[in-house]
Amino acid sequence: METRVAVLAVIVREGSSVQPLNELLHQYGQYIIGRMGVPYREKGVNIISVALDAPGNVISALSGKIGRLDGITAKTVYAPEGSIGKEENQ
Repeated sequence: METRVAVLAVIVREGSSVQPLNELLHQYGQYIIGRMGVPYREKGVNIISVALDAPGNVISALSGKIGRLDGITAKTVYAPEGSIGKEENQ
């Protein structure tokens, strides 16, 4: 199945949703290239970016599940189709 590269941006405003969020990320761990979290204490939020390489329906499912958690906002940015390929040996 063809995969897409995407970045999932997550804003966490509710601390009680952190555990369900981490459980979802663990569940989809095979598709995660990497993730970075930044606490912004002055504003009381956490900002997380998750780099993914997965089929489009998997990315959409994860984004939707995360976005339905209380106090969490999630948006996905996809790399343009066909713009990412493997490097060729010269």
